[in-house]
Amino acid sequence: MCSSHCQDIVYLNARGFEGPPSLTRGAAPRARNQYLYEPQALEAQTLGSARALLIHAHIDQRQLTAHRAALEDWLLGGGTLVFNGHVAYPFLRWLQPFVPQTHPGLDGLRIERAADHPIFEGVQAETLTFRRGVAGFYSRGSNPPPAEGARVLNTVGPNRMPVDWVLGLPGGGRMLVHSGNDIWSFTHDSAARLLPQLLDWIDSKEV
Repeated sequence: MCSSHCQDIVYLNARGFEGPPSLTRGAAPRARNQYLYEPQALEAQTLGSARALLIHAHIDQRQLTAHRAALEDWLLGGGTLVFNGHVAYPFLRWLQPFVPQTHPGLDGLRIERAADHPIFEGVQAETLTFRRGVAGFYSRGSNPPPAEGARVLNTVGPNRMPVDWVLGLPGGGRMLVHSGNDIWSFTHDSAARLLPQLLDWIDSKEV
């Protein structure tokens, strides 16, 4: 359970994915690295000291599934989880398998804002659609949100597939699910606001 003593933002990584320097390294890192395969990685003591868990897009979801009960207890106790990537193994009850975008051409890759949120304040949808003039880096489909309670923030394509969504849970827990490459890897133009605003959101109580 994540109570008022929880301090750490934990970046859960696989070997070789230690997170951006501005997040996990330097004189004053905002998060600490936790290698997924270390024995204590998802034990109650480790989760109990974490107020937020950041999961990168290439994590071993089968390994996360083995710790489903502990992760769900932590979330229902007030933890904040940020997931990136395509859900292949729904390791939490609120997740469903990734659905790829099938609409052809540029229109199928275009990102649109569905709802305002502090994480995306000032971030232009066009900046998320294109990176160095190429579309498709941000998302090419959807991790479908739960039927009830989730708020969709960004969509992709004319069929408005949910790309980013947030969900508030009993006990104060929160989830941000991003259906693509690590959200903090987007640092060009207005997307440079994403990481600092994500960290501000973690510090807040807002869903």
